[in-house]
Amino acid sequence: MRMLVLGGTVFLGNAVAAEAVRRGHDVCCAARGSSGAVPDGAKLIPRDRGQGLGALAGERFDAVVDVARNFRWVRDALDALGPTAGHWSFVSTINVYADNETIGQSTDGQLLDPITDSDDVSTPESYGGIKVACENAVRDAVGDRAFVLRPGLISGPDDRSDRFGYWPTRISRGGRVLVPDTPDQPIQHTDVRDLAAWIVTAAEQRTAGTFDSVGPTTALGALLEGIAEVVAPPGTELVAVAPEALTGAGVQPWSGPKSLPLWLPASHHGVVSHDASPALDAGLRIRPIAETVSATLATERDLGLDRERRAGLNPAEEADLLATRQRPR
Repeated sequence: MRMLVLGGTVFLGNAVAAEAVRRGHDVCCAARGSSGAVPDGAKLIPRDRGQGLGALAGERFDAVVDVARNFRWVRDALDALGPTAGHWSFVSTINVYADNETIGQSTDGQLLDPITDSDDVSTPESYGGIKVACENAVRDAVGDRAFVLRPGLISGPDDRSDRFGYWPTRISRGGRVLVPDTPDQPIQHTDVRDLAAWIVTAAEQRTAGTFDSVGPTTALGALLEGIAEVVAPPGTELVAVAPEALTGAGVQPWSGPKSLPLWLPASHHGVVSHDASPALDAGLRIRPIAETVSATLATERDLGLDRERRAGLNPAEEADLLATRQRPR
């Protein structure tokens, strides 16, 4: 199979290209090449998508994979390659849904209004609206050759979002670890390697349709305990602090400075609890949590455990909260 990955130098795009090469496919990656290297065995076709696809226009690929968040780029790629592509995978997002609260939603949920006239992805709503427009363009252009995925939190090796990775990093240090006192909060994540494997399999099998590409819903408390089982040194204690105390101390949910990643208010529990069964029935396979945790921690160590993070509490912030608002589990 001849596959074109639009991107292929970082995270999911890179994992897709690597998996396709591993299976013996002929893989081309169209990217600037400034963000990283393509996997060994893949061919880099230098392209700045802002300038179009150039000589790629009109070439035939058995499968195309696009992860873009820019409507014009997606539309231009479809114009250039859609008529001849055998299969088209488009990676969208769970943020396309208008309802962030309802637990157990599926792909028939109400979507945000599509956004075609902006490249602003600074909020979940703007990002989601652009992805809705991109999804519509993909389906209009390639019809039953379209495989549209809506992932939520993607975990595993090479993740640089600092969200999932915060927890293996922090828990591996041991001691008293501050966690949100919301053990029953739903949470979902999908290892990037599992998502990449499904994308390649879908291309091989010509799978079509729209899927929430999420792992099974679990409880946040169980997930953190599972991470601790893999990486926590002896004597580690998970110390739960009430949400109202966290909020009162200026701790943000999910991501950003002074945050607790993966923690969400009830108004956003729907984002991390979509129905995974259609994706699992269609071929998404989920590896054991220990494999994801170990690979994530390896990436964190490569990046530097003491680096300034984009999400999480720094040691001083955590120590202050533990000293004044601790609540043992």
